[in-house]
Amino acid sequence: MRFHTRKWVKPEDLNANGTLFGGKLLAWIDEEAALYSIVQLENPKVVTKYMSEINFMSAAKQGDIVEIGIDVVKFGTSSLVLRSEVRNMMTREKIITIENITMVNLDEQGKPKPHGKTQIEFVEDRLGNVE
Repeated sequence: MRFHTRKWVKPEDLNANGTLFGGKLLAWIDEEAALYSIVQLENPKVVTKYMSEINFMSAAKQGDIVEIGIDVVKFGTSSLVLRSEVRNMMTREKIITIENITMVNLDEQGKPKPHGKTQIEFVEDRLGNVE
């Protein structure tokens, strides 16, 4: 699992119980999945189609730092299936795992569009040997 983003839990991120609001965390995961997909598919028109079961395993409090990880499960014809894990850097506990986040590549009319990708590409792979 490659962890790409860290978020600092601030007062505005808390629920009435004083812990990280689940909806806020899901928004962070959705944003991270979208950004990851946009970079991988080289298209800013990518949308979330599906998220599998969500099961919160632990909480985060104000001041905690959470880390969001994304892995590619598979490349579809017009989709990218991701897996996400979020962990609390302060307590070392896993907060949530989402096994399937399906992102869809769109054309200018908002219809699914084949992306032609079959494997993860890193920026250095696209640039070649630039010196």
